[in-house]
Order: sequence, then structure tokens, then C-alpha cells
Amino acid sequence: MTEVLLQAKDLTVSRGELTLFERKSFSINAGMLFQLQGDNGSGKTTLLRAMCTLIPLDEGELWWRGDSLPAARDRYFSEMCFAGHADGLKGDLTALENLTSTLTEHTATASECTEALDKTGFTGRADLPCRVLSAGQRRRVVLARVLLSKAALWVLDEPLTALDASGRELVGKLIEGQVRAGGSVVYSTHQPLDVSDYPVQTLALSD
Repeated sequence: MTEVLLQAKDLTVSRGELTLFERKSFSINAGMLFQLQGDNGSGKTTLLRAMCTLIPLDEGELWWRGDSLPAARDRYFSEMCFAGHADGLKGDLTALENLTSTLTEHTATASECTEALDKTGFTGRADLPCRVLSAGQRRRVVLARVLLSKAALWVLDEPLTALDASGRELVGKLIEGQVRAGGSVVYSTHQPLDVSDYPVQTLALSD
């Protein structure tokens, strides 16, 4: 039987008198691709952040591997990786330094960081300060960080933003690799994502 990783029941989030989304329920199983669909302003980013317990719920419940959140938050954060609009990179540090400064030998070595950058097409630029990188190059560094997390669940907010055609193809391959290894991916995107070999479950949000 496929394991349920993340379960959400009746999630509701408001800002003032505006309800961003209401009573959203879903389950994320191991090996699943789950896409949030909706126009700008429909609440996709808010829902992703709520799923990661980064913003409070007005109503609803979350469970990770059968344990309630936020009680299981530490375990959840050790097994989940969120990549949002802000890349979180320090401009004065190189791509490699950005990775090694946020990881320990228990999660990844320096050689593994270099290998992850190579896998995301960043070969030969690992020693450049991130402030001189293009938006697409910075996105590749973030993808390397996601790879290094070895997380069971990736939560990706618009992962194709600022990427060229080869970058978009790369994201598709990385996601396929995550699912093939038994992990899961939740993502939002306005652009088509080439993961044709794997079924995608969708949740539509409306304005």
C-alpha cells in the first residue's frame, strides 16, 4: 500500500476579510506529483506556504506520515524542502559557499554540493558570487539545494520561473528522478512541465 506522506483536511486561510482559499482537502502519497493550478491571486503561493506551516491556518488540519502538525514539525522540516519565489541566496557568497554554509557533513559534503551544481547545469561557475548571476542561474543553484536536501517531499512554487528551455527541461528531469526514487513533488506553475511519464494530480484554485 502506498504511504500517505502529507494529509490536509479543510484548510482555510484568510487575510482580513478576504478568504484566500477555503476548506481545501487532499493527500500527498509517496511517489506522487501534485500540481496547484490557478490564476495569479488565486492563493497558490499561500496554500503552498500553509502546507509548509510557514503561515497559520484559520481552519483545518495537517498530518505528516500520520502525525499531526505542528507537533511533528521538526520531523516534517527534516523531510520536506520548500523552494519559493525568494531564492534565499547570499549575494556575496559563491554558489558553492551558499550551499555549504547551509548544510553540514551529516546532510551533504562539499564534493556532493559540487556534484549537485553539476547536475543542475552550473559547471564552471560555482566560484562566482551569486550577486553577479542571472535570475536563471540563481534558480539552478536553488535546484541544487533542493537536490541536496534528500527530502521525501519537494514543495516548489513556480520552479520554471526565469529558466530557459534547457532549464525547464532540467526541472522536469529532476522531478521525474524524485518520483522515480519514491519521493513526491507538489508544485505550481503557469508553464507546461514535461513529466509525461508520470500522472499528475491537480487541485484547482479560483480567484
